[in-house]
Amino acid sequence: MALPMESPISFTNVGQSRWWQRGVFASQTGYVTLALVVLLIVMHFASPFFFTQGNMQNVAKNFSFIAIAALGVTFVIITGGIDLSVGSMMCFSAMITSMVMTGLSTPGMPGASLFVHFAADGKTVVANVPGLILVVSVLAGLGVALIVGLVNGFCIAVLGLSPFVTTLGMLSIVRGLGYVVSNGRGSFPGGPDADYFYALTSGDVLGVPMPFIYLVILALLMAVALHHTTFGRHVFALGGNEKAAELTGISVVRVKIEVYVICALAAGLQGIIICGWLGSAPANMATSYELTVIAAAVIGGANLAGGIGGPLGAIVGCVLLEVIRNGLVLAQISSYWQQTLVGVIIILAVLVDRDAVRDTGRETIRPRLSAPGSGNSG
Repeated sequence: MALPMESPISFTNVGQSRWWQRGVFASQTGYVTLALVVLLIVMHFASPFFFTQGNMQNVAKNFSFIAIAALGVTFVIITGGIDLSVGSMMCFSAMITSMVMTGLSTPGMPGASLFVHFAADGKTVVANVPGLILVVSVLAGLGVALIVGLVNGFCIAVLGLSPFVTTLGMLSIVRGLGYVVSNGRGSFPGGPDADYFYALTSGDVLGVPMPFIYLVILALLMAVALHHTTFGRHVFALGGNEKAAELTGISVVRVKIEVYVICALAAGLQGIIICGWLGSAPANMATSYELTVIAAAVIGGANLAGGIGGPLGAIVGCVLLEVIRNGLVLAQISSYWQQTLVGVIIILAVLVDRDAVRDTGRETIRPRLSAPGSGNSG
């Protein structure tokens, strides 16, 4: 007959962490969302103009101008990579879109006769097929983004170069190409399809800004892709442990190239939307935006070590940054303080998340000693 154990150790509390220590509540995204809610309440009492319809539309539009790119960067960060070229990519795609639209709308320019002709008065330019120039121009802008994404992915996945160094170099290359094709001058979308372009980029539907509508659609698509497709599982697996992912048969090279292409396309689309809002594509457009975009993703919970991230966190991070900027403006405080506050928030968010992970680990793994003589006898 077996002797009873004097003081057996049992881990009966494993997995019994409290509800606020599980899921999104225990994540950095949860903490930042809570901070955002508190900030919104503070702004409600600090300024009577904050929750006005006009200001809310401005906030929704402004954070959407970086959030779409943040979604793309989040894909890359989940795999453990980084893309510093998103700001330059925004500018280059916007510039190409604007230049192609203007060029195809100018009679006498190469290929323009396929798209436009003069009206009976001999002066007014009319589109042969309304909307066709817009489609071709946007595809041209996204096309250059696709090429940049493929180059980034190839250098990182196939050649084995560092994501930081590769995309830092691409930042300079793409920005330089923008200056080359424009001679350092801005480009203005023009032609018979310009009104369509502005309506689709800076217009609204029932008071909801178009950029915000695009953001919601893309965020939902990203959520489905990450959590309900094989591709999404591969992305998280790659960020969790690249070697293990490769041993399980995941095509690491293919997944890496795909996420960098997605990131570049998101940045290109973001740039085209901003071009419509500004009414032009200046050569210095979106300078240093890559820092804001990456900061928003990291604040929202994307882990630079890989394996963690999602669309909700990216959006929450962008909203938080915009509310801070908007609040500083309403409080008549210099907006230059925004950069300082962003840096503080990043450090605090990472510290809080780290401490929460440690506390949760201690809570869920802590052993419990049974009373003497309570063991089972057999």
